[in-house]
Amino acid sequence: MRGLLLKARGARRSGQDALGALRRNMPLVPSATIAGKALVTVIAIMTFLASLAAGGAILTATASRDWNRSVSSAMTIQIAPKAGRDLDADVAAAAKIVRATPGVADVRIYTKEQSDRMLQPWLGGGLDLSDLPIPRLIAVQNAPGSPPDVAALRQRLGKAVPSAYLDDHRGWVERLTTMARTLVVFALIIFVLVLTAMGLAVAFATRGAMAGNREIIDVLHFVGAEDRFVARQFQRHFLILGFKGGVIGGACAIAAFLGSGGLSTLWTASPGGDQMEALFGAFSLGAAGYAAIALIACGIAVLTGVVSRTIVFRHLQTLT
Repeated sequence: MRGLLLKARGARRSGQDALGALRRNMPLVPSATIAGKALVTVIAIMTFLASLAAGGAILTATASRDWNRSVSSAMTIQIAPKAGRDLDADVAAAAKIVRATPGVADVRIYTKEQSDRMLQPWLGGGLDLSDLPIPRLIAVQNAPGSPPDVAALRQRLGKAVPSAYLDDHRGWVERLTTMARTLVVFALIIFVLVLTAMGLAVAFATRGAMAGNREIIDVLHFVGAEDRFVARQFQRHFLILGFKGGVIGGACAIAAFLGSGGLSTLWTASPGGDQMEALFGAFSLGAAGYAAIALIACGIAVLTGVVSRTIVFRHLQTLT
């Protein structure tokens, strides 16, 4: 019995010494370890991937809004050649009807030569297209804020010019919107999966750090150290690691988007660059996008600390 009391007193004294050392200058979790550096690398990679997914969603949503604005603000009228009718007279009559329609800001009539040049990318140059029934085009720009009544305009055109076809691009807008929403949802799913994987990595790293310091944690717990004190040691350690990894990953993501924006300006003159600019605009996130990446980096640091604190609390509860 006396031996057990001596052992208990010795354990209590060693626990108090360990608690005093921790309060002075010795951290419970060593700051510079191979596992800690590896975790910083993992967090940096996850932050980079999460930032790319979020930035891609922002770019797609912005591009979709620009598409809808540009496409919905214009209409196209095609007037096909028809036997027994004068094509130029039909074009002039259709243009007159459109100009008299409320809500129309501008009307542009494409000449036959301009219509032929629009087919050169598909048919090639130097061809005689006079025998082909190539329709004439009229581009209509809607007034901002007060678009015309498309149904009434289509009805008037059908009565005056039977071969006229009015396209308000509604089908294109719906397909583009659906595609953009699908891409945004896909990017958000990737974002959530990346955060989940990072949370699991932090949980395993916390358990590994606890396993390496299990004796000290048990002694501190049994001598009366508060759970908040022990959890705070782990939270501070992993919060610093998460902040380092988040800053590195967020900075790399910002550099990637800045570099892509710079390259897009160089590609603007090429056909591929024109297509990229038409799809994604200037390929720039803007101030709000870069602020979102910075917020993601800070949020990942906070998430790292919260996950480690939760794991430690659950372990300490099993010791009671």
